[in-house]
Amino acid sequence: MVKAWKHELDIARYTRHIKLNHGNFQAYNNRGNVYQQLGKQELAIADYNKAIELNPEYFIAYNNRGNLYQQLGKYELAITDCNKAIELRQKNGMPYNNRGFAYLMAGRLEEAEKDIRKSLELNANNIYALNSMSELYAIKNDPVETCRWLMLAIKRGYNKWNYLRTSKTYDNIRKHPCFKEILSRRPDCSTSRRPSGRFVK
Repeated sequence: MVKAWKHELDIARYTRHIKLNHGNFQAYNNRGNVYQQLGKQELAIADYNKAIELNPEYFIAYNNRGNLYQQLGKYELAITDCNKAIELRQKNGMPYNNRGFAYLMAGRLEEAEKDIRKSLELNANNIYALNSMSELYAIKNDPVETCRWLMLAIKRGYNKWNYLRTSKTYDNIRKHPCFKEILSRRPDCSTSRRPSGRFVK
C-alpha cells in the first residue's frame, strides 16, 4: 500500500512537470516508468512514445519501452527498440542486457549470451545482467553455472527472491540442490513479476 501510494505521488509530480512544460520528454519517460511499475502497460507505452516523439535521440525511452515490450512477450519489438538504444548509446550496458534477455526468451541463445556478456563488459556489477546469465544457463540446463552466476548477482545486491522461485526460466534446474539451497536463504516475497531494474531514468 505504501509503495502504491508513493507511485501515485510520483505520477502526480511528473504530470505537474508535463503541464508546466509540454516538451519535457524526461518527465514523460519517468512517468512511463512509474506506470510500468504499477502494471499500467498501455499508459507506460504511451508515455515512452511521447518521450521519443519529443526527442528521437533519447536512448533511455527506447530502452525502457523495449524492456516493457519484452515483459509483454513482444520480443521482436523489444529487440528493435534495444537496437535503437544501442545505436544511440553504445557504451551503456543496459540495452545490451535487455536485448539479450529478449533474445533469450525468443530462444536465440547464442545472440542472448553475446549481448549479456557485452553488458557485463561495460558494467561488471550489473546485477540484472548477472542474473540474466544465470537464467541463460538454467535454460541450457547447466545448474552449476546457473548457481555460480546467481550467487555473483546476489553478492552484488540482487534480491528478487520470489521471482527466482516462480520464473519459468529456472524450471530446468529448480530441483537441483545448489538452486534449492540458494532459495532457502530468504523468505517468500510478494511479487513474481520480472524485476523492473532494467529501465532507467
